[in-house]
Amino acid sequence: MLLLKCQLKRAPLQKVLCTFCAMMGKLQSKLKHGTYKYSRPDGIIEERIQTKAFQEYSPAHVDTVSTVAALNSDLCVSGGKDKTVVAYNWKTGNVVKRFKGHEREITKVACIPKSNQFFSASRDRMVMMWDLHGSSQPRQQLSGHAMVVTGLAVGPDLSQLCTGSRDNTLLLWDVGTGQCVERASVSRNVVTHLCWVPREPYILQTSEDKTIRLWDSRGLQVAHMFPTKQHIQTYCEVSVDGHKCISCSSGFGGEGCEATLWDLRQTRNRICEYKGHFQTVASCVFLPRALAVMPVIATSSHDSKVKIWNQDTGACLFTLSLDGSGPLTSLAVGDTTSLLCASFNRGIHLLRVDHRRGLELQEVAAF
Repeated sequence: MLLLKCQLKRAPLQKVLCTFCAMMGKLQSKLKHGTYKYSRPDGIIEERIQTKAFQEYSPAHVDTVSTVAALNSDLCVSGGKDKTVVAYNWKTGNVVKRFKGHEREITKVACIPKSNQFFSASRDRMVMMWDLHGSSQPRQQLSGHAMVVTGLAVGPDLSQLCTGSRDNTLLLWDVGTGQCVERASVSRNVVTHLCWVPREPYILQTSEDKTIRLWDSRGLQVAHMFPTKQHIQTYCEVSVDGHKCISCSSGFGGEGCEATLWDLRQTRNRICEYKGHFQTVASCVFLPRALAVMPVIATSSHDSKVKIWNQDTGACLFTLSLDGSGPLTSLAVGDTTSLLCASFNRGIHLLRVDHRRGLELQEVAAF
């Protein structure tokens, strides 16, 4: 009888202890510890331990996220292996809308500036146009490529879309009618990314043949080829003023794994290289000028690291390691102080650029 009473008294206590432990587990999950490297003004690189509040938002996807792009200062659009395009409010941590129509993995997304419309490309060889405030079904379905679509670029006047594929072709589409108006093909030109030069008729394209091509959309002809690199060119980005562009290289063990800055004006020469990643550099962005006294860029890599660089000197200013995220696949500017970084294992990371103590990058949320 005495033993039974003791067991009855212990049972509620065990329940309280279990509840307490569960609460502590949730609390710990909100504290994130990480290491990062910071380049001091005197050139000395310090390794610091960072402990900060961290938010786990509701996930946007249930599998690897392949691509992310900012729709506006609150919303982003992403796609991945779950075949779904997601519009997400990264400031509140909520899914705004899910769009389904593709039959295979989403490879690219591209937003129409100052609108609620965007495009997605997929391994199903299709390109689809979506409207945030419209139906969850695509507004248009563009079919013309024979293999996976790997490039999307919206023209400056928003009336044209250029798509590229592993089938070595570029297609130019009339956005209003959904009709293909131009087609170009170059042998072994396996397209990896496309980017339209602001206020110009030119389209920048990277390829698995290690080249960067500049296309003239008027007739869809190659206007210029930059010097061939040593490794596959995975991605490209053009500055807001249209004067410069960055390309990214594949690689492993530090061989290759660089980003390169090019002049898009008369000389079209290589300006600077950014070396420090140890695996393929998958994405790069020009950061808003308001963030620092000097122009800066950011890169993300399969080595799970995001780096900030001095655009002019090539010096690495900051390195953030997103441990456990696997390869980082895509990078986008969210607003003047935020970056969105897609990953294999942990969805999309919300990163905050802090310039109060030099130039630091912090992970504040994941979704």
